[in-house]
Amino acid sequence: MTISINDYKALSQELDPDKLQTQILALLLKLQNVERGSLWIKRDGMYECVEALGDKSENIKGIRISPQEQSIVGWVIKHGKMTIAEAGDSRHFSSLEKHFKIKSKLILCFPLHLKGQEVYGAVQVIDTSTSGEQLNLDPAYLTMLQDMVDIGSISLRNSLEFQKQRREYDKLSRTLSSIRSSRTIVGKSQSVNKALKLVENYGVTNYPVLLYGESGTGKELFAEEIHAKSSRAQKPFLTQNCSAIPENLLESELFGYVKGAFTGAIANKSGLFEAADGGTVFLDEIGDMDINLQAKLLRVLQENEIKPLGGTQTKKIDIRIISATNRNLEEDVRSGRFREDLYYRLNVLPLKLPALRERKEDINLLTTHFLNREAAYSHMLPKRMSPEAMSIMVNYNWPGNIRELENMVKQFQAMVPGDTITERDIPQHIVHPEITPETTPQRLVTPSGHEKPAATQSDLGSMTWSEMEYSYVMTLLEKYRWNISRAAHAAGINRSTFDSRIKKLGISKRG
Repeated sequence: MTISINDYKALSQELDPDKLQTQILALLLKLQNVERGSLWIKRDGMYECVEALGDKSENIKGIRISPQEQSIVGWVIKHGKMTIAEAGDSRHFSSLEKHFKIKSKLILCFPLHLKGQEVYGAVQVIDTSTSGEQLNLDPAYLTMLQDMVDIGSISLRNSLEFQKQRREYDKLSRTLSSIRSSRTIVGKSQSVNKALKLVENYGVTNYPVLLYGESGTGKELFAEEIHAKSSRAQKPFLTQNCSAIPENLLESELFGYVKGAFTGAIANKSGLFEAADGGTVFLDEIGDMDINLQAKLLRVLQENEIKPLGGTQTKKIDIRIISATNRNLEEDVRSGRFREDLYYRLNVLPLKLPALRERKEDINLLTTHFLNREAAYSHMLPKRMSPEAMSIMVNYNWPGNIRELENMVKQFQAMVPGDTITERDIPQHIVHPEITPETTPQRLVTPSGHEKPAATQSDLGSMTWSEMEYSYVMTLLEKYRWNISRAAHAAGINRSTFDSRIKKLGISKRG
């Protein structure tokens, strides 16, 4: 039997090493009309069987032979040439067939060469017939087989190298994606260093942590860092904003529900607490949680158990709770709006996050970090701030804190055409923070209740879209005394959408 051009094509085109190893071995067995064979590669100072076909092949694949032991495979790899051996040959590693009912009669073994003379493995075919005369040992035929093995061995080596390069590429891609998607705590100010020191200390415990700070100070980022420093780091970190959804939906999101608990509950559903078992749950805006749901959260902290909505059975869970608020919870406790017992359960390890205006030395670092990150997202070179523009950024008080700064950088990335951001590119409410833009045709209402004249048509025409939206949202919030639900209703949109716009604009309640 001879090898066809299609056989050569198959060997040269296959890039999967496992498939190619099988192809080489199967083709040799077919050409020699035998059923048993194996392919070996030098790996970590040993000879390892990476492929085997025929009876008992599962007992051979994965076997490793030391170069110090006598074996036909080892002899071929060492000498770099083909050999033929009978079962009684002193080089035969006969102990490998100790428990085989059908043993080898004649063994034909070829070296696997690189493009040069280096040998990196061997492939052998075995005649197990009674007479041991199945193999075609004609010299010309063996030369043809060696040529085929040489082509196959080069293809195999190339495929192994291709796989190695692809693994390296995948590793680098994952690393790059991680760098692009990772959120890092950036800062060198004394207040940030103090907070990071507490993060280190809190990370080694399992106690609840309560993060304080204005909106946009990075509470979720610090919560993630505490989780990453803890023994739960390899377990889930799940987040829920307690002000984003109504009370009944929040309960089902946290605790899950059983089939039939309410209209539409057509199957059991696990909640956030159960999904995070073994890990950490971050409850943002904990101060906005309904008083009735607070009692159920207290039981989670006290008993480490949950009961799904509509269920009768409790489930034990193991979670750490990190919560955050921009409210004064002590005042809420005194007013009866927040449970005192829950407050003390949550506030075991308090962590106050500084506002951006309290860490002005970090504004330059943060701005540069965001510019580099946004450039990486957009596959562009990062823009730079002119000294005058950076000075304006540093002197602004950033009521929306880091979130407002981050959003401003995104606007720079999208709207500034050149590679340098100058004073002209910075919105007027940052350049001149003492001037409040008035953008709505309605009469504006201050927190004290006094009305101001509406903006003129020319005023509106001189503003950017983001400035108008910022001013409009601020007007509604001040008019309804920061009641987000009423402000959203007045704007004609649902509460979650309005809340999302507040966050994107970097707006937070002052004072």
